Amino acid sequence: MIGTLVNASAIIVGGSIGLLLKKNFPEKYISIYFQAVGLFTILLGVKMALAVSFPILMVFSLICGGLVGEFFDLEGKTEKFGNWLKRKLHLNNEHFTEGLVTAFLLFCMGSMSVIGAIEEGFGKTSDLLLTKSLMDGFSALMLASAFGIGVLFSSIPLLLFQGGITIFVWVFAKDIPIEYINELTAVGGVLLIGLSINILEIKKLRIINLLPSLLFVCLFMYIRSFFS
Repeated sequence: MIGTLVNASAIIVGGSIGLLLKKNFPEKYISIYFQAVGLFTILLGVKMALAVSFPILMVFSLICGGLVGEFFDLEGKTEKFGNWLKRKLHLNNEHFTEGLVTAFLLFCMGSMSVIGAIEEGFGKTSDLLLTKSLMDGFSALMLASAFGIGVLFSSIPLLLFQGGITIFVWVFAKDIPIEYINELTAVGGVLLIGLSINILEIKKLRIINLLPSLLFVCLFMYIRSFFS
C-alpha cells in the first residue's frame, strides 16, 4: 500500500499549501482553473467511457446503482456526515462537504486509481500510483484554495477505497479479468462526466447516488461469465 499512502500524503501536502495560498490567490485564477479541470474531466470521462464493451450492462448498472443510491439517499447521508464532521471539528467552511466529495471523486474515479491499486495488490509495482500522487498533489493545491480543508479530508476515503482494492486483490483475487477493469473504468468515466457537469455548474447531478453502479457492473459481469 505504499503507493496509496504516498497518494494520500500528497493530497494532504498539496491541500495544505493550497490553504496557505487561499487568501492571496485571486478568484479569477481559481475560476479559470476549474473551467480547465471541468473541460479536461469531460474529455477524460469520455475516453474512459469508450472502453465499454457491453453498453447494455453499463446502462443497467447506472440505472440500478442510481435507484439503490436514491433509496438509501447516499448523497444526503454524505452531506449530513460532512456537516456533522465539520461541527465536531469546529470548522467554519461552508464548502467542506462539497470539497471532500469533489476531491474524492476526482482522485478515485479514474482508471489510474483502480489499476494502480490492483497492481499493488498483485505486488507488481507502485509506479502508477506514485505518478498519480504527483498529479493529485497539484490538484489538491488548487482544489483546497477554492473549497478549503474538506479537500484534505478526501485523503481518508481515498485510503479506504484504494487501500481496500489493494488488500482485496492481495487476499482474494488470483487474477482479475481485463474485461472487469474495462467495464469498471467505463462506468467510472460516466461518473466523471457527471462530475464535470457539476464542476462547470451546468447542472447539479447527484453523483454520490450513482456510486453503487460500480458494484453493479462487477456483479453483472460476474453473472454474464456464466453465460459466455
